Amino acid sequence: MKKLHGIKLKHRKNTENHETVQLPIPKKIKLPMSMHMGAPCIPLVKTGDTVKVGQKIGDSDAAFSVPVHSSVSGRVTAVTDYQTAMGTVCRAVEIEPDGGQIVSEDVKPPVITDKQSFIKAVRESGVCGLGGAGFPTHIKLNPKNEIDTLVINAAECEPYITADYREMLENTDDVLRGIRLVKDMLNIKNAKIAVEANKPEAIRKFTDMAENDDTIDIVTLPSSYPQGAEKVIIYNTTGRIVEEGKLPADTGIIVLNVSTAAFIYRYTQDGMPLITRRITVDGNAVGEPKNISAPIGTPIEDILTFCKTDFESLKKVISGGPMMGMSIPDISMPVTKTTNALLALNKYDERKTSACIRCGRCVNVCPIGLMPAEIDRAYRIRDIDDLKALKVTLCMNCGSCTFVCPANRKLAETNQLAKTLIPRK
Repeated sequence: MKKLHGIKLKHRKNTENHETVQLPIPKKIKLPMSMHMGAPCIPLVKTGDTVKVGQKIGDSDAAFSVPVHSSVSGRVTAVTDYQTAMGTVCRAVEIEPDGGQIVSEDVKPPVITDKQSFIKAVRESGVCGLGGAGFPTHIKLNPKNEIDTLVINAAECEPYITADYREMLENTDDVLRGIRLVKDMLNIKNAKIAVEANKPEAIRKFTDMAENDDTIDIVTLPSSYPQGAEKVIIYNTTGRIVEEGKLPADTGIIVLNVSTAAFIYRYTQDGMPLITRRITVDGNAVGEPKNISAPIGTPIEDILTFCKTDFESLKKVISGGPMMGMSIPDISMPVTKTTNALLALNKYDERKTSACIRCGRCVNVCPIGLMPAEIDRAYRIRDIDDLKALKVTLCMNCGSCTFVCPANRKLAETNQLAKTLIPRK
């Protein structure tokens, strides 16, 4: 089967052999009520309240939402408005830790007897997609269609990021147990763990542990970008195509990030909700690149300080990878559920944009086969019919087109803006 197009990037996996280290409890944390795709939560606590580790402090009646839990024990010092890196505004709970890390009495293994109690438990855990998008996991695990294949996304194809890789090496058992749990609860026949070829140790460990399980296949994929994109990894592991406007479940597939699968298993064992994140910290302004486990809500500045970042030379901080990550406007902002990496850079060159030379490189590298230059033209004249015909909504914003453009045109950015012109159903 021919693999989809992509680009070759320098891996820069500088921290792949760095075991995860625990970040000390910060002096303060801030927990936004919107850290996932969907409806924001409503705070369940008020200023002056005492909270414990794992206590639910935010929730919503909306189906497309997940609760927020405290990552520390301490006192609520404020409940305020908070502007996210995306520019949206939600409520946020600020907590001053007491250092005791006293666990809430509500933290206990969930009672799971069937699929529905399993889905309910996954929602109560507060987990959303840990690969970056933040899609509520309980929604993904409860599709209307029959599912025959579970694809575990262990590609981690962006440069620098090694957080998922450390999960594979440090918690291999949890990953496999999480896969089997999801398969059993949802009655899924087969699972495929999709790993890039540049992770031989993870491939070896998975292969050895799944040796006697013929329902779990280890699929080694070429090391190319964006191998970990959902539509790409589905096609490259199963040959199935997720059509425009459709979800993976419409093709009989559920895709879970490898760290999400491992977390689900651990939650069923100890009942501790999602309150920490493993984060890769790297970049040329970082003195000691690391993989760290940090309480959700920790100020980014604390993490950069822990990794001995040179703040005097610091020019830019990116949450996520260099291709699909987001620039952080303020390092006092907190780590959220979807933070898997922080890149601190001491050089940032704003490249000068010139006219399109019609070279076609953007078309050649697009894994979905889109025509970014034509989308750019249609967007500039606001031709909505043409944008629809060019299938702009299929763009996954991987940035490959921008990366190869000799004219330095911001094609991926334009694609995202163009999507906003298409009326939603």
